[in-house]
Amino acid sequence: MIPDYAFSEMDKKWQETWKNTGIYKSDLSRTGKKLYCLVMFLYPSGDRLHIGHWYNYAPTDTWARFKRMQGYNVFEPMGYDAFGLPAENYAIKMGIHPAVSTAQNIKNIRQQLEAMGAMYDWDHEVNTSHPDYYRWTQWLFLQLFKNGLAYRKKAAANWCPKCKTVLANEQVVDGTCERCESEVLTREFEQWFFRTTAYAERLLEGHQRIQWPEKTIAMQKNWIGKSTGAIITFTVDGRDEQIQVFTTRPDTLWGVTYMVLAPEHPLVETLTAPDKTEAVQAYVRQARKQREIDRLSTEKEKTGVFTGSYCINPVNGDKVQIWIADYVLVTYGTGAVMAVPAHDERDFAFAHKYGLEIREVISATGTSSAAPLTEAYLEKGIMIHSGPFAGCDSGQGIDRVIDYLQENGFGERKINYKLRDWLISRQRYWGAPIPIIYCDDCGEVAVPEEDLPIKLPEDVLFSGKGESPLATSPTFVQAPCPKCGKTGRREIDTMDTFVCSSWYFLRFLTPNLHNQAFDGVVCDHWLPVDQYVGGAEHAVMHLLYARFFTKALYDFGLIHFDEPFQRLVHQGIITAKGAKMSKSRGNVVNPDRFVEQYGADTFRMYMMFMGAYEEGGDWSDEGIVGIHRFIRRVWRIVLQTVETPPQGGQDPDFQKVLQQMHYAIKHTTIDLERFHFNTSISRIMELVNQVSLYMQEKDPAQQDARLQQEVVPQLVLLLAPFAPHFAEELWQRLGRSYSIFDQAWPGYDEAMLVQERVSLGVQINGKIRGQIEAAADADEASVIAMAMDDEKIKSYLQGKQVVKSFVVRKKLVSLVVK
Repeated sequence: MIPDYAFSEMDKKWQETWKNTGIYKSDLSRTGKKLYCLVMFLYPSGDRLHIGHWYNYAPTDTWARFKRMQGYNVFEPMGYDAFGLPAENYAIKMGIHPAVSTAQNIKNIRQQLEAMGAMYDWDHEVNTSHPDYYRWTQWLFLQLFKNGLAYRKKAAANWCPKCKTVLANEQVVDGTCERCESEVLTREFEQWFFRTTAYAERLLEGHQRIQWPEKTIAMQKNWIGKSTGAIITFTVDGRDEQIQVFTTRPDTLWGVTYMVLAPEHPLVETLTAPDKTEAVQAYVRQARKQREIDRLSTEKEKTGVFTGSYCINPVNGDKVQIWIADYVLVTYGTGAVMAVPAHDERDFAFAHKYGLEIREVISATGTSSAAPLTEAYLEKGIMIHSGPFAGCDSGQGIDRVIDYLQENGFGERKINYKLRDWLISRQRYWGAPIPIIYCDDCGEVAVPEEDLPIKLPEDVLFSGKGESPLATSPTFVQAPCPKCGKTGRREIDTMDTFVCSSWYFLRFLTPNLHNQAFDGVVCDHWLPVDQYVGGAEHAVMHLLYARFFTKALYDFGLIHFDEPFQRLVHQGIITAKGAKMSKSRGNVVNPDRFVEQYGADTFRMYMMFMGAYEEGGDWSDEGIVGIHRFIRRVWRIVLQTVETPPQGGQDPDFQKVLQQMHYAIKHTTIDLERFHFNTSISRIMELVNQVSLYMQEKDPAQQDARLQQEVVPQLVLLLAPFAPHFAEELWQRLGRSYSIFDQAWPGYDEAMLVQERVSLGVQINGKIRGQIEAAADADEASVIAMAMDDEKIKSYLQGKQVVKSFVVRKKLVSLVVK
C-alpha cells in the first residue's frame, strides 16, 4: 500500500539531514567551475517573511540547485540588510532598542528561510548592523575620504519646524511631517556626499559588459543623463556678475528672450531689485516647501517671479529679463536656464503665461511662420534670425555655433550629466556612524583605522525630536581629535543604509575575516557575482551605488574587477485578484499558513507556476491546490513503480514515453537557464501525463522495465530543483544514494526528439471536428488530403465547398467551408 505524502515530516527530515551532513557548505578553494548566485539580501524590518521574499528567494534557489546538478560549484549565501529607518521608528513607538527588535526578527526570519528548503551556506551569513560588519563599512568610507570621493558640503534637506529635525523623504507625507503633520520646509545643512559623478562615464561604459535587462540599463542611462552641448556665459547688465548656462541646443541661442534661475541660486538675492524683494522672497519660501520631483513634473503649472535684473545675450547683445522659477533646480546643470520659448514646451508655456517674447529661430521651411506660434517647434530645421548662421541646417549648426562661441570667448563645448553626487548623511540612530571627528583647530579629521569600529552608543534618547539620537549621547559626541588631542565632536549623522549594501557581496565570501573587509584574492576568484536576482525598483539606487563602489575599489587596487554583478534578473510582483497586496486591503498572503497546510515544496512550485517570473502572477488559493494534487500524483506514480516494479521487456508503445522524457529534459533545461520556471514545470507535467497514461493502459507485468530504471529517476531529477525535500525523499525510496543534489542533471538525446508520426487536430470553420495521424515529414498537400479523406471529417464536408485550407505544422489542419 502506498503511504501518504507526509510533507511536514519530510520537510523537517531533509532540512535536518542537509544541516547535519553539511551538504551546502561552500568550498571556495574550488574555483574551476564556480558560480556565485545571489539574491538581494533582506531587510528585517518585519518579524516574518512575506510572499514577496519567497518569490525572490525560492525560485532563485531552484535555479542555483539546477546549476549545482549541472556540475557547478555554487555559492549561495544569505544575510540581512539590518540598519534602517523602520527599526528606529519602531523603537520610538514601542520603547524597544532597534538592536533588540532586529535580532529577534532575524531569528524568526532565519527559521523561515530554513523551512523554505534553500541551500544557503549559513557559515557565510552577514548582518550589516553588527559591529564586525559596519566596522568595515566605516573603513570603506575612510578609503573614499582619503581618495577625495567623500566630502561634506551644504545641501537642502526636509526640515520639520515643530519636531526641529531633518526628515528623510519617506517621512514626508503630502508635504507634511508624518509624526506631527506640520508643514515641512527645505533647509540647508552640512551633509556628507560620495562623488558618484566622478564615475558617470564609466558607469555608462560598463553597461556594454554586463547582461542586465534592457529596461534597467535604460533607467540607469536616463538617471546618469549624459548630454553633449555647450556652457555659455551671460553677463549681468550693468554689473560684474556672470550667469553660466548649459544647453544641448546652442543653435537656438538667438531665440533667448529671458533667463531663469533656480530659486536657490546663489545670485538670486544679489540680483533682486529692491521693489521685487518681497515677491521674490515669498516665492523662494514657497519653492522650498516643494519636493524636487514635484517641481519637475510636466503636469505642474509653471510659475515664476521677475527679479528686476537683466543679462546680455553674448551673440546678439539683447538685454533679457532674469526670472526665478521652481522648474529650474540648483542641483542640476548650473542652476540657470536660457529660455527659448519658440523651441521648448516648458519655456513656451511660461512665456505665454507671463507675456514674454516668443522669437522663432528654427523653421522647417527656412522662413518665419505667417502667424504667431501656437506651440513650440521642437524639430530640427533651418536656422533663421540667427546672425551669421541664418540658412544653416540646425543639426549642423549645433557644432558650428559651439565653435563660434569658443572662438569668441562666449562659451565652450561641454558634456553634462544629470547624475548627482550621492548624499549619504542620515539624521538617525540605526545606521553606521560616520567616522569623522570635528576639531576647532584641525577641522574634519578621519578616525584612525585602528580605532574602528565607532560603535553605536547605548545611552541615547529616542524622542523623535531634535537632532540625530546620537547627539543625545555625551559619551559618544565628545572625542579627542586624532591629530592634536584636544576635545572634538564626533559626526552625529549615520550613513545611508545603501552604503552597507554597496559592498556586502564582497563580505559574504569571508564574513569572519577580522583584519580585512574582504579577501582580495578570494574576491578576484569568485567575483563578479555570476547571477544576481532582485527587484527592478533598485535600478537607480542600490544597483548604481554597488557599481560605483566596485569601480572605486578597483581604482584603489583592492580588487581586480570593476562590475559587481555580471548577470541580473528581476522578479515580478505577486498580486491578489489583480490588486497589490497590502495590510489595508486585507489581501496579504501569509506563506507560513500555506507551508503548514501544503508543505514548502508545493508553495515553492506554485509560486513558480503561476506566471512568468519576471512578470509575477496573481495568487489563487485554488491554484495552489492544483499544484499540490500534481505533487501527490507524482508521489503515487513513483511509489507504485517501487511497490510493483514493471516486469515487461522493451515495449514499442513505450517509445512515446521516452520521446516525451527527452523533450521534457531538453526544454526544462533551456527554460530553467532563462528563469522560465512556469514553462519548465509545464514540460514536467506533460511527461507525468504521458507516464500516467502509459501506466493506466498497461499492468506492471506488461510495463517496459525502463519505466522504473530510466524514466522515473529522470522525472525525479527534473523535479529536484523545484521541490527539493520531495525529490530527496523519492530518490531515497527509489533506493538511490544520498543526495539527489550530488547527481548529474539529466541529458537528452536529440535523435529521440525526432517524431516519425504525429497527431493533428482537424478544425472546420474554427471548431475541432476530428483527429488524424500523419508522417511527421509529410508535406502540407498530403496532410490536407488525408484530413479530407477521413470518414468522420467527410461527414462534416458533405454538400459543402472547401474554400481555404492550411496546416499548422505537427499540430493542426484547418479547413474553411461554405
